[in-house]
Amino acid sequence: MILEPAYCLPAVGQGALGIECRAHRKDMIELLSPLDDADTRWCVEAERAFSRELAGSCTVPLGGFAEISGKKARLRGFVASVDGSRLLHEELTWSVSRTPQEFGSAVAQRLIARGAREILAGVQSS
Repeated sequence: MILEPAYCLPAVGQGALGIECRAHRKDMIELLSPLDDADTRWCVEAERAFSRELAGSCTVPLGGFAEISGKKARLRGFVASVDGSRLLHEELTWSVSRTPQEFGSAVAQRLIARGAREILAGVQSS
């Protein structure tokens, strides 16, 4: 069974492949460049900015999923209490001509305005 993001938002960056090489290895950078999908990179950068703004880690119950369609991106994110009794969702559509970092931060700020910091404070004290 496949759990679609519409029903179950993943942790940020899930499913994205990350490859590193040394900056001075221009030959390797060129060889690996066909694997770099600009839309996927943009989405993962937005998701990571979202998580960073909320001080996310592997132990923080939050998720986010960005996707691009044409010249627009959509980011859906959530924050939850550990027991699931409190759950906040947010979604925003954004022009891909703006930075993914601003996008992720904007979605996080909307959740913060609705009480995400209080939920996350409870997670950190548990």
